[in-house]
This record gives sequence, C-alpha cells and structure tokens, in this order.
Amino acid sequence: MNFGLVGTGYWAWVTQGAGLARLEGARLSSVWGRNPGHTADLAAEFGARPASSYEELLESVDAVVFGVPPDIQAELAVQAAHAGRHLLLEKPLATSLAAADRLVEAVEATGVSSVVFFTSRYDPGRRAWLDDLAEEEWEGAWARWFAPNFVDGSPYAGSAWRWERGALWDLGPHVLSVLVPVLGQVEGVTARAGAGDLAHLILTHAGGATSTASLTLRASRRAAGSEVAFWGSPGIFSMPPMAGTSKDAFVRAARELMEVVAAGGRSHPCDVHFGREVVRILSEADAQLVPAGRQA
Repeated sequence: MNFGLVGTGYWAWVTQGAGLARLEGARLSSVWGRNPGHTADLAAEFGARPASSYEELLESVDAVVFGVPPDIQAELAVQAAHAGRHLLLEKPLATSLAAADRLVEAVEATGVSSVVFFTSRYDPGRRAWLDDLAEEEWEGAWARWFAPNFVDGSPYAGSAWRWERGALWDLGPHVLSVLVPVLGQVEGVTARAGAGDLAHLILTHAGGATSTASLTLRASRRAAGSEVAFWGSPGIFSMPPMAGTSKDAFVRAARELMEVVAAGGRSHPCDVHFGREVVRILSEADAQLVPAGRQA
C-alpha cells in the first residue's frame, strides 16, 4: 500500500515516517508540508517523493497519514476521503464536533477505511491489559497525566495548537481511549479548570461506573508522569508501562489499517466513529472549563 504523509514536524520524523519505513507491505511514497525545504528533507530521509501540493500527494497514494494540527487534519481528511483515500489519523480527530461530524459523514459516504492513532491502544502490552480488564466489572477508574510539554528542550514546546487547546485536547484523547473500552460510553461529563491548562474531569459511564482525570501539559520535569488505574471487586489494577515505543505502536496502527482495507471493511475499534465520540466528550468538557481565578 502506498502511503502519503502530510506534515513535516517532529512526530512525522520520529514516529510516522520512521514507522512506515519499516512496515512490510507499505511504502511511504509521497510527503507534503507547508515548508518546501522541510518537505524535501523528510522525503529524502525516507525515500519518498516530495509533493508540491496536497492534491498532487492525493493523486499518487492509497492512504494518507496526517501529522498536522487537528483542525487542519479534519479539513484535509475530508478531502482525502472524497478522493477515495484511506485515512490514518492522529488524535484528536478534530477540535470541534461539527468538524468531526463532517469527517464521519465523508468516510461513510465514500466507504474508505479509517484508523485513529491512540497510542496506548496499539501497544501490545497495554492492549492485552485492556482486553483482560474488559472481561471484568469495575466501579471506576482514575487517571493523572502531567506532561512537561512546554519546558526548554521539549519537542512540543513550539506547538501552537497545544498552547491554545491545552491538555484537555492533547492528553484527554489518550485517557479516554483507555477508559471508554473498559468502563463503557461516557454519558455525563463534569469539568473544572485549575491553574494554566490544568483540567479536572469527572465522567459517568454507561452502567454507572465513574472515572476521574487530571491533565496538564505545563508540569515541571520533576512533577511529570502519568497513571491510569481501574478499581472494583477484582482489586486495583494500574496500567503497565508501554511495551514498546510510539513508533512500534504506529507500525501496528498502520498494519491494522492495511488489514481492514484488505478485508474490504470499514470497521475498526478506533475508527472515525470512536474518534468522533472522543471529540464529543472533550467538547462537552471544554464548554465547562473556566480558567482558575476567572468567574464563569
């Protein structure tokens, strides 16, 4: 399968481009980004052809991988779907429910396959752990994800969309991708803001389980860390560390997209429909957040 990569940032280099370069049966055939120089450098690194426009990239590929901010991704992915190209998308799918709905409609209308790259869902150790937990009954879960994204030397320090949208939209999808398959659909959301981009969530799941999450991108290096734990009659079970790297997980996501396409189907546990559900939850939370110290 010929893949086209849209975007030339850090993630495109270390995860997406590097992952596609080692995936059997796949070829990174074209790269396009806003900066022609960066596009040429990335394409040369992985033996691809630099495209002079997005339309040129679409003409030469079977599937598109997106490494651009989510609001841009949502718009470009609709265009790719209407061109008949399969989609390997980043989280979050979009930053508005309306944009996510337009993308879902495009996928349903055209019949293309889609996979959204929620990293933990493609790590073999964490996937096996989640599958085991889904067989049990749980009363709830908690999550804490404190990332030092904006400290000196962070590859994400210059990410404009992360500065604007904060931890809710960057880390929230990671947490929801783990909580929902075990506890069930989120039916109620309560959100409160702390200092900076700190977001506290209380989620009510189908069946009555509840979960909590605290998220920030502005942690110091000493305060950084993450944890997810489920609790109930079986005990307390904490999420294991990643068994591999983000690149390893991406390779699995791309392979699964290829398998869905080969099978002639569109269904995948992390397709655009699940991605849209995550955007719905985040949108409901975002509407309630008021920065600390400011009246609603």
